Amino acid sequence: MADYADVNGARMWYDERGEGEPLVLLHGGFSDSRDFDGNLGALAGRFRLLLPERRGHGHTADVPGPITAEVMAQDTIAFLDKVVDGPVRLAGYSAGAIVALRVAVRRPDLVDRLVLISGAFDARGMIIRPSAEGPLPPPLVAAYAEVSPDGAGHLPVVVAKIVRAVAEERGLAPADLCAVTCPALVMTADDDIVTLEHTLELYRGLPDARLAVIPGASHLLLHEKPELCTGLVADFLTTGPTPTWMPVRRAGIGPSQG
Repeated sequence: MADYADVNGARMWYDERGEGEPLVLLHGGFSDSRDFDGNLGALAGRFRLLLPERRGHGHTADVPGPITAEVMAQDTIAFLDKVVDGPVRLAGYSAGAIVALRVAVRRPDLVDRLVLISGAFDARGMIIRPSAEGPLPPPLVAAYAEVSPDGAGHLPVVVAKIVRAVAEERGLAPADLCAVTCPALVMTADDDIVTLEHTLELYRGLPDARLAVIPGASHLLLHEKPELCTGLVADFLTTGPTPTWMPVRRAGIGPSQG
């Protein structure tokens, strides 16, 4: 069931599927909620899925002003305050993970569990960044044109806004990650556009995190390994922590104590 929510001057489109505890899925950059077709969308059998599309993406029209990670995080916070009653499970992919992380830092009271898939807390951790140079990939243009109320001709405007934001916006600092109070799952591919070193820094910076590296996959891991990724996310969201037999990091044993 599709609907709209008015947030910070934007009329945000969102889809709602399934029943149960709310799980909010945040799509990647230059795309829309179809990122989760064939993978995390299957979790509608366990949760009430909410799939908002951010300003300038999917069915949500662009509005005057920048499209930065902070703007999109504030839009998402307003969406959660308006549509969801109480803290939620929040999962983001790629740019959606960047937004989800900022939401959890700014408003930890809104997030019960956090899933970050192929995301970075600072653009310096990305091997490939958005660029406005050269023609846009035809599949990207076609997907945008299919649902955007602004029409295909507006896509370069959105791209330019996001490219500028990535180049100019200050990322989160490692110290900011300590503000996340909920359990988090950090997931990446072993050949992702975010460096493994940066992903490890994100994992280590979060107070209560788990790490999953998907082998033989790229930034499109949700489509390349849908069953594996969905299973790991579902397990994290539905089960509590289990004791390990030989804890090191979680036992507080550092390099000087081993």
